[in-house]
Amino acid sequence: MSARHLIAIATVAASLAACETVSPGGYGPGPSSSAFRTEDFAWSARSGRASIDGRIDYRRDGQAFNCTGTVALTPDTPYTRARFQTLYGSTTRAAIPEAVVRARTVADPNADYRSFVRQTSCENNRFQFDNLPDGNWFVISPVSAGGDRIVLMRSVATRGGRIGVTL
Repeated sequence: MSARHLIAIATVAASLAACETVSPGGYGPGPSSSAFRTEDFAWSARSGRASIDGRIDYRRDGQAFNCTGTVALTPDTPYTRARFQTLYGSTTRAAIPEAVVRARTVADPNADYRSFVRQTSCENNRFQFDNLPDGNWFVISPVSAGGDRIVLMRSVATRGGRIGVTL
């Protein structure tokens, strides 16, 4: 290979390295900043062919818990990932008393991302989200066994088909 070819390859590689990093496929979080940015949520507002069939099957100390409210589906963005790490102590899966979650303080608590959160009812411990774009999400559901509520959180990925999720 000639020196001119090596210089051309090095120039292209340097140009690509200078580009902003975007997640593969154009969905999910892009830049790594955890500041609230509306554009980080844009992918989640699209419609798609993916869906989530979910069910609640949470037990603790031999006691079965039931869903007690709506189930939320929140887009995984740098902002929500940092927020959920603070609230739940994890970005993959958690079961935390609701009072503990509410007592924790997050950066930029007034950032309004609610318009990007999808909600659905939970009946007979089952829930469903349809017409989702491909991407990474957080499924969140409050549950109770008659006492204080527990908030369940789990990270999921949609990729054009139907997935089953158990909390």
